[in-house]
Amino acid sequence: MANVALIGASGAVGSRILKELSDRGHTVTGIARSPEKIAALPGVTAKKGDVFDKEGLAELIRDHDAVISAVHFMDSDPDTLIAAVRASGVKRYLVVGGAGSLEVAPGKRLVDTAEFPAIYKAEAQKGADFLDKLKTVSDVDWTFLSPSAMFVSGERTGKFRVGKDTLLASDKGSSISFEDYAIAMVDEIEKPTHVRQRFTVGY
Repeated sequence: MANVALIGASGAVGSRILKELSDRGHTVTGIARSPEKIAALPGVTAKKGDVFDKEGLAELIRDHDAVISAVHFMDSDPDTLIAAVRASGVKRYLVVGGAGSLEVAPGKRLVDTAEFPAIYKAEAQKGADFLDKLKTVSDVDWTFLSPSAMFVSGERTGKFRVGKDTLLASDKGSSISFEDYAIAMVDEIEKPTHVRQRFTVGY
């Protein structure tokens, strides 16, 4: 079993990852601005942390087997997060990514399409920038997991497809539940198969 630090453990996605980790018997340090909002689950210790405090964050995540970042790109800074992971000495870093940087055609990203909602554009662009930054990192074993276009609360089915850089879609559209996404994230911790890579999940 792994000892995992989860930044953003009280959020919509983070809380599902937290539950998946706990249900599978992992030990988790859940980190959030308001630790009282982190679910009380077996193996979970809630800690108060600030994503903009590099030294404080590094101290919280030190001595873990892996770190997961499940925070909004607009509410955090990739340089600070990556620097905190480096300073902590933890080698495995997984990021809850966005769909905007996925390709819908060769060389064409979802965020650059005319149909992409303007309200999500800034967040999607920051996510794409984060991925570009990670691609220059060689001293941390990072993984960036992009969801499908519709990323919402739903069922834990355990049935989904895995892809790499292309948006996954079917005749029902492009979607993944927070719950199934959490399965893919924890699978990657248990059996790393996308080290220093981005991958995506969808139905």
